[in-house]
Amino acid sequence: MSASSQRRSAEFLRISGQFKLGALVTEASHPLTANLSEVAKTDIAAALDLLFQADKDVVKKYREFATSGQAEKIAAAVLSALRSGGKIFFTGCGSTGRLSILLDSIWRDFWRRQKNSDWENRTLSVMAGGDYALIKSVEGFEDYTAFGEKQIADLGILANDVVFAITEGGETSFVIGTAWAGLKSGAKVFFVYNNPDDLLCTHVQRSREVIEDVRIEKINLTTGPMSITGSTRMQATSIQLCALLTVLEIVVAELSGRETKNVAARFLVALEELLAGLRQPRFLPSLARLVALEESVYRGGGKNNYFAGDFGADVLTDTTERSPTYCTPPFRKQDDATAAESWAFLFLPEPDSLSAWRSILKRAPRCVEWSAAEIRALVGEENLSRTQETVRKIGTAELMRFRLGADGVNHRPSGQGDSAIAILSRAEAARFHSPESFQRLQLDAARKAGAQAGLICIGSKKFTVRDPQSAIVHVPLPPSDFLLDGLTRVAVKLVMNALSTCTMVRLGRVMGNFMVWVVPSNLKLIDRATRYIEKLTGLNYAAANALLFEVIEYVEPRMKADLAYPPVVGLAVARVRNRFTNEQAERFLQAL
Repeated sequence: MSASSQRRSAEFLRISGQFKLGALVTEASHPLTANLSEVAKTDIAAALDLLFQADKDVVKKYREFATSGQAEKIAAAVLSALRSGGKIFFTGCGSTGRLSILLDSIWRDFWRRQKNSDWENRTLSVMAGGDYALIKSVEGFEDYTAFGEKQIADLGILANDVVFAITEGGETSFVIGTAWAGLKSGAKVFFVYNNPDDLLCTHVQRSREVIEDVRIEKINLTTGPMSITGSTRMQATSIQLCALLTVLEIVVAELSGRETKNVAARFLVALEELLAGLRQPRFLPSLARLVALEESVYRGGGKNNYFAGDFGADVLTDTTERSPTYCTPPFRKQDDATAAESWAFLFLPEPDSLSAWRSILKRAPRCVEWSAAEIRALVGEENLSRTQETVRKIGTAELMRFRLGADGVNHRPSGQGDSAIAILSRAEAARFHSPESFQRLQLDAARKAGAQAGLICIGSKKFTVRDPQSAIVHVPLPPSDFLLDGLTRVAVKLVMNALSTCTMVRLGRVMGNFMVWVVPSNLKLIDRATRYIEKLTGLNYAAANALLFEVIEYVEPRMKADLAYPPVVGLAVARVRNRFTNEQAERFLQAL
C-alpha cells in the first residue's frame, strides 16, 4: 500500500461519518430482486418482469402523493411565483441532476410549441457540474455544498422564485447547498427526497438541518429499496419524475386555461395501466429480444448506436448513467483517439453538435466556467489546482467535442458485430416509412453495413411501424390528454432503465442485485464501494476502505484517460479471496 493511498483513505475515514449511508432505505437490497442475476442467466423476460414488479413501489407511493392533495398545494405556490414574475429552479446531481434538465426541457418544449417565450424561459436547471454532467459524470462536484450555492447564485436566483432541490438520498451536499442558497435569496424552497425523515435525521446531520427547517417544504417520496441496490436512477427518480410532472401539468393547464381538476387522479390511473402493460406476456419477450441483442453485441466487442429525436434527453440520460453504475466506457469525444470506444452512443437528426445539444436542452448549453479566483474562494489554495483541472474539462468547448448531431455519425459508423437502435415517439413512428426519417435512414445504413437493428416505439400501434429486419418493441401506452405528455416520458424511463439494467446484469455487472461494478467517483459512492467490499470479503470498514483506495490508485490513470479498466470492487474482492496482487487480480477477472 502506497503512502498516497493510505493518506487518501485516512482523509476519507476522518469525514466518513458524514457519508456512511448504509442505514438508508435507498441503500438497502430490494427483496424482490435479490436473485436478479441468477434469474437473468436463464430467463431474460422473467428478469425484466422482476424489475417492473419493483416499479410497483413507484405506483404505491404515487397513489399516496396523488390522494394527499400535496400536488395541488405545490402547484398553487408555483403559480403564485410565476404570476409575480418568478422563475422555477430544478436542482440536482447525478440522476436527479439529469432529471432536473429533463424537467426544464419538457417545460420549455411545451411553451416553445405554444410560441410563448415568456413562460418558456421561466425554468432553469442546475446540475452539479453543469450541462457537461448530463453526458459524463463530474468527479466530486456533488460533495460540496458551496458548489451548489454558487451554481444557483450564478443564475440570479431572486426572492420571488421557486426552488425544487431534488436529491434521491436526501443527503447530497450540492443539492442541500442550492436549498440554502434559495432560502438566503428569499425564494420558496421545496426539498424532494426518497428516505424516511427519522433515518435521515438520525444518521446525516446536513439532512437533519434541512428537514427540521420550517421554512423549507418537504416532498418525501420514499418508495423503499431500489431494484438494483443503491441505484437511485431506478425507482427514486421514477417517482420524482411522476410527482414533479404532475405539479407542472397542473401549472401548465392553469396557465393555458385548461381544466386542472383530478390531474393527479387521472395520472394515477394511467400509471397503473402503463405498468400493467409493461408486465404483459406479449410485451416482455419483445424487450427481452432487445436485451439479448445488446448483450451479444457487447460480448462480441461491438458497439451500439441509439438514434433518437423527440426523446433525446431521455435516452441520453439512461445511456450516460450506465458508465458510473456499471463501469462501462463513457461517451467518447469525437476527436479523442486514445479513449476507450463507448459501448453505446446517441445521435440526433440535427445537422451539427450545437444544434443537437440545443434540441436536447431546449436552450443553449450552460456549463461551469469559473475563474481561478472564484474556485479559490470555494475550495481554498490546497484544492485549487485539482478543482481548476476539473473545471477546465467541463466547459462548453469540451461539451461540443461530443458529436451527437448527424455530423457525428460518420465518425462512428455501424459495422459487422454492431447494433443500431431507434427510439420513436408517436409522431416519429408515423413518419418512419417516409424517405426523410432520420431513424429509418440510419437503421437501413447500419443493416447494409452488417449491423443488427432494433426499434423501440413508444405508444405507437403495431401497424404504424413495420420493419421485419429489426427487433421491434412496441411500448403500450394508455390514452391520455396530458399537455406535457408526462406518462410517455415515464414510459421511456421505465423501459430504458429495464433494458440497460437487464443487459448489464446479463453481462455480470451485478451480483444478486448489488452493482459490484460501481465507479466510486464521489464520497457517497466511495462509501458504497467500501461497504460492498466489506460485505463480500469480511474485512472491517477501515480495512476495506484502505484496500479500495489502493485499488483506485492502481486503475486511476486509466479512469482519468477514459480507458477501459477493471471494476474496483471486483478487483479488491479478488485480491482478498485469492491473495492476489492488483495485476494478478486483473488477469483473474479478465479470464472469467
